[in-house]
Amino acid sequence: MPPRLLVVLTVLLGWLAPAAEPRPPLAHAHNDYEHPRPLFDALDRGFSSVEADVWLVDGELLVAHDRRDVRPGRDLRSLYLEPLRARVRAGGGTVHPGRPDFVLLVDVKSAAAPTYAAVAAALAEYAGMLTEFEGAQETRRAVTVILSGNRDEAALRAAPRRWVAMDGRRVHLDSELPATLIPWISENWRTFSPWHWTGPMPEEVRSSLRDWVARAHARGRRVRFWNVPDTPAAWSELRAAGVDVIGADDLAGLQAFLARP
Repeated sequence: MPPRLLVVLTVLLGWLAPAAEPRPPLAHAHNDYEHPRPLFDALDRGFSSVEADVWLVDGELLVAHDRRDVRPGRDLRSLYLEPLRARVRAGGGTVHPGRPDFVLLVDVKSAAAPTYAAVAAALAEYAGMLTEFEGAQETRRAVTVILSGNRDEAALRAAPRRWVAMDGRRVHLDSELPATLIPWISENWRTFSPWHWTGPMPEEVRSSLRDWVARAHARGRRVRFWNVPDTPAAWSELRAAGVDVIGADDLAGLQAFLARP
């Protein structure tokens, strides 16, 4: 069946039939490094995805939201790569026992090309725990790294072997690029919809959200939104629509929500 026809059929079935019970979403720690114990606060709450914003400064991948906030010693290697490798070794090859899926989302804040080159070089040293991509082939390991923010898409597409995939956007929603290159579609809710979480979600927004999810799933991709309120009402709508990755700054609140039956 042609890929475009598959997408159309998937969307139509989503409109005509009741939505299937979605699989449990990944709990994502938005701006994880701003918590008192970066990485570990999220891990202790069972989160399976964390986000680290990085700036390339004098050859180091420093972790901070804004350039003015970078500090020596707060870098990608010491805050994330080293502790994750230690945890994987101690856990017999996984971050969370019995759950092989863990994502490190690296949000590039500095210039795309040199930062990607530095990220790729750093990740090569941790290849033993990282999901590997070679062409359309994927070798899944304990940690999957996804590059967001200022992404050097051309370099990612040209690399014959990678330890990092790319976070897609609206322009990639119906792209025929493989899910091994673009496993996620992430979007700012404020650009997705003019409705900004005041009162009940309008039915047309709910329909658009489910359509978005169906189109991404037809390509084998997960869906994530940012700029969504940290409220059970918002999380409920995302989960009901089948959104795969739910992010929050309120780790305790999201943990409690996802633990409900």
